[in-house]
Amino acid sequence: MNISKNAEIHPDATIGENVTIEAFVRIDKDVVIGEGTWIGSNASIYAGARIGKQCKIFPGAVISAEPQDLKFNGEYSTVEIGNYTTIREYATINRGTASKGVTRIGNHCLLMAYSHIGHDSDIGNHCVISNSVQVAGEVTIEDWVVVGGMSAIHQFCRIGTHAMVSGMTGILSDVAPYIKVFGVPAKYIGINAVGMKRREFTKQQINAVHDIYRILFQQGLNTSDALDLIESSIEDSEEKEKIINFIQKTHRGIIKHADKKMAPSVTTPNGLAS
Repeated sequence: MNISKNAEIHPDATIGENVTIEAFVRIDKDVVIGEGTWIGSNASIYAGARIGKQCKIFPGAVISAEPQDLKFNGEYSTVEIGNYTTIREYATINRGTASKGVTRIGNHCLLMAYSHIGHDSDIGNHCVISNSVQVAGEVTIEDWVVVGGMSAIHQFCRIGTHAMVSGMTGILSDVAPYIKVFGVPAKYIGINAVGMKRREFTKQQINAVHDIYRILFQQGLNTSDALDLIESSIEDSEEKEKIINFIQKTHRGIIKHADKKMAPSVTTPNGLAS
């Protein structure tokens, strides 16, 4: 272990092998830090933090502070952070409340500078939460989601797997899997084809997802009728099952199609905007 003599570490904290802790870090009691993790100067890690192996916690980050919830009454709760996750400068992650008792961050995530994760939220694996993103309490973000900088996510919202939230977006309803959203309030602007290609989805898989959302958003059907048509006309696949299950379980409703005026323009190779 490489621990600065200027770090403040409670004797009841559990520190794994090969952990580096820089100067002026504060680590409270009831904290567990996995092997190989690096903690930069002036980070504060409060009671209830469970940090996995090979993580990076940059200067000024605050993990497992009390939740910013007026209903919180001092109950025991935790923050659980997976392996190989990076928490950048001044990011904050609040611990849970009596509602769920835990705030979770998955494996291989990147939380950029000044981002905030509210109490009892659940962030999946391989997620990117960009600079100054504000995630309210009890939000669920599934695997492989990217949230653009300065976006805000309302309490209780869900964001489906492989979705892309553009920067400076306001999420007030659930974001279905594999789509892109933009605006305040957010609107559907297409499927996340670029992200899916990067993660080696086949052309057939991407086209099938596109067909599902054409039915859902572009045929003028209500959600129930659209789901019936998707069930009957789209070949079964993991992507189809995830989309249908997500929509059937939504409580806040899903974000709908954008007005053309709201969708950001894209410059084509010939220099024209589309």
